[in-house]
Amino acid sequence: MILTLDQMTEAQNAVRQPLFADLRGDIGVSFEFFPPKTEKMEETLWESIKTLEPLHPRFVSVTYGAGGSTRERTHATVSRLVRETTLTPAAHLTCVDASRGEIDDVARAYWDAGVRHIVALRGDPPRAGERFVPRADGYENAAALVAGLRRVADFEISVAAYPEMHPEAASITQDLDNLKRKLDAGAHRAITQFFFEPETYFRFRDNAAAAGLDAEIVPGILPVSNFAQTKRMAEMCGTAIPGWMGRLFEGLEERPAARGLVAATVAAEFCRRLYAGGVREFHFYTLNRADLSYAICHMLGKRANGEQA
Repeated sequence: MILTLDQMTEAQNAVRQPLFADLRGDIGVSFEFFPPKTEKMEETLWESIKTLEPLHPRFVSVTYGAGGSTRERTHATVSRLVRETTLTPAAHLTCVDASRGEIDDVARAYWDAGVRHIVALRGDPPRAGERFVPRADGYENAAALVAGLRRVADFEISVAAYPEMHPEAASITQDLDNLKRKLDAGAHRAITQFFFEPETYFRFRDNAAAAGLDAEIVPGILPVSNFAQTKRMAEMCGTAIPGWMGRLFEGLEERPAARGLVAATVAAEFCRRLYAGGVREFHFYTLNRADLSYAICHMLGKRANGEQA
C-alpha cells in the first residue's frame, strides 16, 4: 500500500504523543475583565473572578471604556479587587478626552487605593469611525502617558502591541518604532492584541527582536465563544480570522454546549502551539467569563492553588 503525502501526515499525527500529555504547568497567566453595566453582569463577573483566582494569575486587568466612559465603574471594580481578593489588579488608563491633570489625578487615586500596575493605552475615540485627536492639554499618545505615569508614581506599566500592525500605522517599522517609544518611556512589558495564528506572534516577536526590543511581549488570547461577536471585534482592530475558523463554527449558533467544546479545543490547541514555540506567559481576554480560560489553563498544566499537572 502506497500512502499519499496527506495520508502519511495523518498517519504521523495518529501515533504522536497527545498534545496535552503531562505538561509541566510552567506557565504564567493574566486575565482581562471589563467593568459590568448591570447587576446581572456584575454577578457573572465576580463568579468568574472567584473561579480564576485560585490559578494565581500574575495580575488581572480591568478595561477603561472609550473616552473614559467607564471610569467610575473601572475604579469601583479595581478597588473591590484590592479589598476582597488576593489578586493583583491592573487598571487600564487612556489618553482620550481628558487633560493630563485629570489623568494624573486618576492615577494618584489608583495608587492611594493600593493599585500598583497600570495598562497604559492611547485609547479609542468615544465615537466609532473617528480618528484620535489629542486634547491640547492632554497626553498626545501612549508613550507620553507612560512617561506621565512614571512621574506620578512608581507604577508597573504594561502597554499594547499589535502583531498584525496597528490599523493606523503606515508600516510595520513605524508600528515597532511606536512600541519602542512606549518601552523607552518606562513601560515594563507589552501585551498583544488578540490574533489567531501562532505564526503571527512568532513573526512579530522576531521582528521586535530584530528592531532591538528586548522587553517581554505577552500574547493576548481571545477564546472564541461567540464567532459573530469575535468577527466584529476583529474587524475593528484589524485582526485576521482564518477561513477555517469560520467554517468550524458554522451551524453551532443554536448549540451553545457544542460551540463551547469547539471553542475550548481551538483555543487550547492554539495556546499549545505557542507553548511549543517557547511562550510561557499568556494574557486571556475573558469577556468576563471564566470557563474557557480556566479549561485552557488546565489543559496546559496550570492547576488551581499552585498544583502542577
